[in-house]
Amino acid sequence: MRNLTEKFKHIAAHGGIIVFFIMAFEVMIMISPFAFFFYSVFNPVLHWFERYSATSWLTVFFLPHMILPPTLLLRSVRVLGSVLFVLGFVTFVVCAAQVYLGKIFKLGIADRGLYRVIRNPQYLALGIWGVGMSILWARFLVLASLSLMFVLYYFLAKDEEKRMQGQFGEEYRIYKDRTGMFLPRPIERGFENLFRSIGNRTLKYAVVSLCVPAVVIGAGFVLREITLNSLAYASSGNVTLLSILPEDNAPMQKALGNLFKEKNPQAGAAFLEPDKDYLGYVMPPDYVMQGMIANTGEEFHLHKQHNTFALITDWVLNPFEHLRRPPSALMAKMHGMDPAVARRHHCPLAVHDPALTCDACPYKRIVFLEVNQDGDGHPSRQDALSFNARRIPVCYVDMNVNTGEIVGMKPVGKSTAWKDVPTPTI
Repeated sequence: MRNLTEKFKHIAAHGGIIVFFIMAFEVMIMISPFAFFFYSVFNPVLHWFERYSATSWLTVFFLPHMILPPTLLLRSVRVLGSVLFVLGFVTFVVCAAQVYLGKIFKLGIADRGLYRVIRNPQYLALGIWGVGMSILWARFLVLASLSLMFVLYYFLAKDEEKRMQGQFGEEYRIYKDRTGMFLPRPIERGFENLFRSIGNRTLKYAVVSLCVPAVVIGAGFVLREITLNSLAYASSGNVTLLSILPEDNAPMQKALGNLFKEKNPQAGAAFLEPDKDYLGYVMPPDYVMQGMIANTGEEFHLHKQHNTFALITDWVLNPFEHLRRPPSALMAKMHGMDPAVARRHHCPLAVHDPALTCDACPYKRIVFLEVNQDGDGHPSRQDALSFNARRIPVCYVDMNVNTGEIVGMKPVGKSTAWKDVPTPTI
């Protein structure tokens, strides 16, 4: 019976780790040619969560992913995500090498390097790596699986330390007394004092198991609320506009004013109906991630570009510039071309004005989604992005925001470039 219990502990703990990394590395698979092989298995799970109001929040994002973070706080969180991702990965590799080299050369207890002050630096490194990943791919489901991983790590570490105590005896007890489990001993002692009043061990473990997910997932809800209140909106009647880049906040206001002018009746009449509500994303015409909002063209199907590792590196190491960098930039780099020339050549609008520069371009693309939600009246700005609101791609409009001239309109399918896979909305 004891052996069966031990096996269950190990299966549960390692299973939790695997589940987290499947969730967390979704983004890396999403921009790879193997995306739809992965989603043939994973997507039904996401749709099952979406089906019920109690779980629909799990597929939603709690931090900006497509939208450049508009405040210093959110930009700092995004940078922190990249730092923790790299730091956690490097630390894990170093600590793993130390442990396995120690086993090969029979060096006894690993008590050098980080092991001098922390007994489980590998688990700490995986936790740091996981926090970084949950910021980089901020789906609530990743956060929920991360909290589960934290709890399982705790019990797995307790079990391993029990076995180490039996194997090394007094030597390990002395080492254990002078080091912390996951943090340096002085810091960890403060956390121990919080639970000292709980005498019953089973109750203490239950409290830990409940507190960790509450804190981790609760932090996600707080960050989402901060995000929704930090975004730049413009609303009129049944239309709410949202700018992707902060420099498009002023053009967004112009676009809203020009959208339904008498000289542009087709913009409102062709695809937008007065008895429905719409959310419009304002962006440069060649914004690289617009395929996550609607299927606006093959060049914005990132999973078909066969540049997965370049995109991932850019996403991690360039937290903000990767959102401004058009698809033509990578092509220009590969072929040694001037990025500005490549961008003009591959402009979706095919505007050939020698006096016009991309940095001062007055043309913006507005991708419209129909918003369906329960309740009467037009949805508020935040309601358009709520957990249970259904957002269906409708069309995109290309407009010169200075003159109000519409140079192109096109209906789009009811799915994104990733078909029916739930994609970020912020």
